[in-house]
Amino acid sequence: MAKVRSELKGTGYEIFIGALSVLSIVNLVLLFALGDDGSLATVLVVMNALFSAVFLADFTYRLVTAPHRGAYFFRHYGWADLLASLPFPQFKVLRLFRIVRVIRLMREIGPGMVWRTLVRDRAGSALYALLLMGVFVLQFGSLTILYIEQDAEGANITTASDALWYTIVTISTVGYGDQYPVTNAGRFAGTLMIVLGVAIFGTFTGYLANLFLAPPKAESSQASGQEPPAS
Repeated sequence: MAKVRSELKGTGYEIFIGALSVLSIVNLVLLFALGDDGSLATVLVVMNALFSAVFLADFTYRLVTAPHRGAYFFRHYGWADLLASLPFPQFKVLRLFRIVRVIRLMREIGPGMVWRTLVRDRAGSALYALLLMGVFVLQFGSLTILYIEQDAEGANITTASDALWYTIVTISTVGYGDQYPVTNAGRFAGTLMIVLGVAIFGTFTGYLANLFLAPPKAESSQASGQEPPAS
């Protein structure tokens, strides 16, 4: 169990990284399926570049915080984490090692402990859930709006750049209006993105308010008549 604890970087964090790893593998399949559809494939290439940056940061974090860096790099597949974070297609399949690690860690600590940990750290769990939802909306929202709009008459969302920009400003509820859907299906997709964006940023605002305004745990324990836990 001590070995598992040393590998585990937080339940919510591990699930977040595992979910991104699954999505990156799905993107490889989608890239193969799309074939010559350049604009849609470009959206996936951009998202995979974003994932590569996240995975490189994850590798650095694990290496810096590992009790034994050599053991992490060689025995716990740190080398696979490093190679999988590079933006080269031939290495992306190594992201399967991350998925296997997350599944192994979750199984070893048990589903009950996983659930209790997520509930105990509700704020952190909500943050990772929001980040994951934002990634999903950005990717699949961009793919959807581009697929619907790119061949429509009078369309102005015709490239991957247009679609990503439109999705970002829509879910952030900024809405510059320089890119907009011209089809009914596109407008429906845009409406869904607005609703999801309001939910994401509204919840994130609540998270920040709770983070800065909630009393420290020690003060909360004293206010309820309990002694703070000994350090």
